[in-house]
Parts: sequence; structure tokens; C-alpha cells
Amino acid sequence: MALPIVVQVVVDKPLAQGFDYLWDSERLGEAPQTGHVVEVPFGRSSLVGIVIKVSTHSDFEIDKLKSVTKLAPLPAFDPAALRLINFASQYYIHALGETIIPTIPQMWKKSENWEKIPKKLIATEEKKKKKSLEEKSEGFISEAELNREQRQALEKIRHSSSNKNEFKAMLLQGQTGSGKTAVFLNWIREVLNDGSAQVLLLVPEINLTPQLERRVRAYFPEKKMVVLHSGVTEKERGIAWYKAMTGKAQIILGTRLAALTPLPNLRAIVVDEEHDPSYKQQDGIRYSARDLAIWRAHDVRLPILLSSATPSLETWTAAKAGRYEHIRLDQRAQGAGLPRVHLINTRDPQNQYSPGDAGKPKDKSPITKTLANAISKNLEDKKQSLVLINRRGYAPVLSCNACTWLSKCQQCSSYMVVHKAGALTKKSVLSCHHCGLAKPIPSHCPDCGNADLKTLGQGTQKIEDAIEEMWPAARVLRVDTDASRGSKGTEELFQEIHQGKVDIVVGTQMIAKGHDYQNIGLVGVLDADGRLFSQDFRAAERLFAQLVQVAGRAGRAGKEGQVSGDIYIETQYPEAAVFQYLLRHDVDGFLSHTTNERQEAGLPPFSHQALVHAEAKNLDKAIQFLSALKGRLKLQGHTSAGLRVYDPVPKPVMRVAGTERAQLVIEADSRKQLQEVLEAVDRELRANSQGRISKTTRVRWLIERDPIAI
Repeated sequence: MALPIVVQVVVDKPLAQGFDYLWDSERLGEAPQTGHVVEVPFGRSSLVGIVIKVSTHSDFEIDKLKSVTKLAPLPAFDPAALRLINFASQYYIHALGETIIPTIPQMWKKSENWEKIPKKLIATEEKKKKKSLEEKSEGFISEAELNREQRQALEKIRHSSSNKNEFKAMLLQGQTGSGKTAVFLNWIREVLNDGSAQVLLLVPEINLTPQLERRVRAYFPEKKMVVLHSGVTEKERGIAWYKAMTGKAQIILGTRLAALTPLPNLRAIVVDEEHDPSYKQQDGIRYSARDLAIWRAHDVRLPILLSSATPSLETWTAAKAGRYEHIRLDQRAQGAGLPRVHLINTRDPQNQYSPGDAGKPKDKSPITKTLANAISKNLEDKKQSLVLINRRGYAPVLSCNACTWLSKCQQCSSYMVVHKAGALTKKSVLSCHHCGLAKPIPSHCPDCGNADLKTLGQGTQKIEDAIEEMWPAARVLRVDTDASRGSKGTEELFQEIHQGKVDIVVGTQMIAKGHDYQNIGLVGVLDADGRLFSQDFRAAERLFAQLVQVAGRAGRAGKEGQVSGDIYIETQYPEAAVFQYLLRHDVDGFLSHTTNERQEAGLPPFSHQALVHAEAKNLDKAIQFLSALKGRLKLQGHTSAGLRVYDPVPKPVMRVAGTERAQLVIEADSRKQLQEVLEAVDRELRANSQGRISKTTRVRWLIERDPIAI
């Protein structure tokens, strides 16, 4: 009698173990392999899972095992992809099923679709997509057209990545506008000379994808490319993922969700804007796509290029230590000078409007006189202006002058933001940016009845109104997530800027990154001090990176040797280190200064951190839960030198959607120490939990490795 075939399957549940099922090769059509996508009965329903083990025995009675019901018409996940996902599961202390199943597009997680996905449809979709994008392809720069510095950088990348089957990490650090993209696309061209080779190209945000996609199409019109991000339809993503995991697509362009895609013929990885915090997942398994890409390159022994004008401190220190090859581009591609930096001290009366000033707005202007004069001059020069304020909506708070009422959210420990009527709402509303609660703006104070309610602070909508009042003849465009969800999508908004249909652009950080604007003569930054004195030790690093990035949007089309752009920054603290290093365009100086600060304080990258999150109906429960955990860790001997477990504290935004939240910081001098204690924490909490909810206290918990915000 033939031995039964038993497969172990993991499903998308917060469970540490897999489940045994019987495999009927005759009914399913083939023998099982690790990495097969299957449907299995689970409780009273059926779930899609992944085979992680094949054997002929089980620790349970064979007669009581259920059978695999369906096999997906997909190849098994390749061994390298399974190693990557296993590593992610272990490193980020997340169940294997919860790690691997979310990487599969929804289209392939519905078994009823498996027999309905015709290959003809997949071919048609690819042809249609390719045709529409080839019509708009742009930005091809051949190696012969690169400047001397770019050619030298390309040659260094070639030399560093010349050995096959060898891991090599490279940092391409270049000024904004220095042509980093042209360099790495010319390198990718050489990698793809191997007909079956695949290249993974990661970008931090969806809104950067269309521009880069058009450039990639221009460089590789004959190569099959797919795009993977949350902005494409489920059908498009399902087809793209299928082409990537079967090796049919040679270029995989995507955001962080593309980092875990199976790629059987992967030969090189590029992480563009590697410093960007968007690479860190903020729900579910909280992985860093950049860090996983580096691990993947090391595991598969291939080259990875990290590109940025403002490298993260982790990447920059690795390059300085010699662990990564450090390749530089210190000049703009067309030879233009970097923009002039102007710091506007908002405490200086000379920068503000005085009674009787020509052009003074009726109401108090949220823009200083100095910046307003510069914008007027820029308009006269027929140049576009870009105004950055990192806050969407009209105003962050509505207040009553007669009493202490403020527009607090009833469900969160935050304020509801004033949003004017627009593309998304027919009427003005108060909206919470944490829980999504929205309600009409009250006609009078809910506490005292006063009808004179005032807004505090300003957001993009208020700045847009002020600019339209100050320059009524100018064409003004607002670019933020609210505007992009209206009748015009993100790409259409950016196209209006590129096509010169706009004179002044007002926006959030969306406008600061990666876009190759050709006619921006001036950049203005409002409320730059917002992150200067944050409790987050990375705040200054992020502020500096954002200012360098947004400054780099100005003067990109200037002539050789000519400075043709300006950035004006409104601040109360012009003497702050962030602004002083920016004045000199001294990225390395700022990173060296920040490195010394972090080293003295023992903060990452000179230590390693994790958070244990706890959520409950009231804060005391969450704090008590984490305090008890800290006590048990101490009793178990997790108090060695080099390991620090801090007292639990409320999270910065303590209450969200009626749930109150606390966190426990665990810090270690080595990754190994941290891994050991996190595994102990996971075992300790799982012993008394159903999923990630404590059976006794009903507190929900989660472990986060390498948090980017504390």
C-alpha cells in the first residue's frame, strides 16, 4: 500500500504553526511541492494557503486529516522567494502564513477565479498596457549622452557588479538633478542583456511610479515590464504578479509591496530614494522593503544599488565603513548650479507686512512679505513657484474665542481638521485624519453657544486661498491626497505642472520628491519648524531630507554654471543645524553631525530597537499589560548588559477610533540580543493569547522590529 502524501500548509492567521492535510496527486493533477498555492478547508470555511512541507507522515491520525481541495494554476514559489519570506517572518516576529499570504494579489486568493483566468486575457492586458505607455514614453538618455561624472559613476557600478553570483551593495549618492536615474537605467540595460534576467526597481510612493514608468519604457521598449503597487486594479496587479513570478516580465517596477514578489530569474535590484520612510510598512507585518531587498540580494548573491540625494543614516554609515561601495554624483547633470537657499526669520518684523505696504492682503497673510515679493518676481520672470506646507486641509484646529472649546475628535486624542468644500465633500467638514470621522462644521460653539468660531494654523487649502487672493491672475494648483482623489488623479495634476499650465503649486510632501520639473524657479517652505523639536529622534533627519529634496525641484533646467533657482524657508530658528547645513548644501556635513549625536546617545544605527504595541479599551489596561510583560522578562533573566527594556508609555497619539494605545521600547546593542529577547516576548505573549489578543485582559498586541517612529 502506497504511503499517504501529507503536506503542511500555512494560512493567513496569526498562528505560529502550519496544518497537515492529505494530498491526492491524481485528483489535483500533480505531485506537491513546497511553495504551491492551494485551497484547504479551515474550520467551517475554506482558505488559500501555501505548502511549506511535504512528507509521508503526520503527528496526527492520518484518517482524521482533511484533504487539499484545490491547486492554483501557478508555479510553486521559487526556493529563493520562500527563503526571503521565511526570513521576514522570523526577523519581524510574524507568523509565516501572515507574512506570505498577503503578498499574493487578491485575484489569486479567490479560488473560484482559478479556473476563470484565461491566458488569452493576460496576453491582451499586457499588449494593451504596453501600447498605451509606449505612446507616452519619454526621457531616454543613452550612455553616450551622459556627462563625464555620470559615465564615471556608471563605470564604477559596472566594476563593482562585474562578478557574477556575488553580493555587492552600492550607494549612488547624488545631488538632486545630478542624473542618478539615467545612470542606473543604463546599468540595468546591461544587466538585461541576459535574455531571461529580471530586475526589481523599487520606488517609495505610487505618485513617483508613472514618471519613472515612462522613462523605463523609453529605455527598454522591447522588454516586458510590469508595475506593482496598490494603485492598480486587482486584476492588473494579479496579472502583473503572475508575469513576475513566472519569469515572463523582465522589469518589475513597484512600491514596497513588490519587494516580496517571487522572481525566479532576479539578477539585480535598484532601490530609488532609499532613504524614504514609505519603504516601511505601517500595518500587518511591519517590514522595511529596503532592508528586505538588501537581505534578498545577499541571499541570492547579486548586486543591489541604493540611490538617494539624502541617504538614510544607516546606509550612509554603512558606505562610510566600507560595507557598501560609495559612488557619488556631485554636479547637476546639465551643469546648472544648486538653488540659492534663503532663510526667512519669521520673528524679524522686516519680513512681515506693515500697515500701508503695497500689495498687503486684507487679512493677516500666512506668507511673509519676503517670500511674497520673491513669488511676484518669479511670476514676472515667467517661472513656476512651488509652495510646500506639510499639512492638508484648511486649518488643523477650529476654536472658540469665548471659551476653551477646540475641535477635538471624540474617538481620538487628536483634533479634527477643518476641510473646505471641494472635490471630496460638497460641504465644509471637520475631519479626523486618524480615524476618518467626519462631521459638519458647527454654526456655533457646542459648549458656550458663541457663533464666532476661528481657525488656528493653516493647511494647503488655506494657503491656496491666500495665494489666489494675493495673485488673482496666477493659475494656482493644489496637490495633496485630497486633490488627487478628486476629478483629477495624481498623474493628471503633475502633468499640468510639467506642461506649464500652472503658475503656483501649493502642496504637501507629494510635490517634494523625485519629479523632474523643468520650469520651477522658486520653492517656498512654510511652517518648516513643525518637525524641528519633535520627540522622534529621526525628525531632524527627515526634515533635512525633505528640504533637500524640495529644494532640488528648483532650477533643474538651468544652463551650465548658472544658478537659476531659489528656495525660501520660513522659520523662527534659522540658526538650527538643519538649516545651516542646508544653506551650504552640505549633506555629508549634516549626516556626520547627526551620526555623532546618535553615537553619543546610543541610538540607531548604533543600537537596535523594537516596539511592543498594546491596545485596549482604556490606557491603564494597556500599560499594565506591558508592565507585566517587562516584569516577566526580568524574572526570566532578560537583563543582560547591552539590553534595555524601558517602562511602557502612552503612544504619541494615545487614542485612535476609541482604542487606547501604549508602547514598550526594547533596545539592544546587537541584533542577535534583540532577536533572542523578541522571540522570548513572542513565546510569552502567545502562550496566553488567541491570535494576538490576550485571553485574560483582551489586550491586542503586536511586535514591531526596527520602528521608524517612536
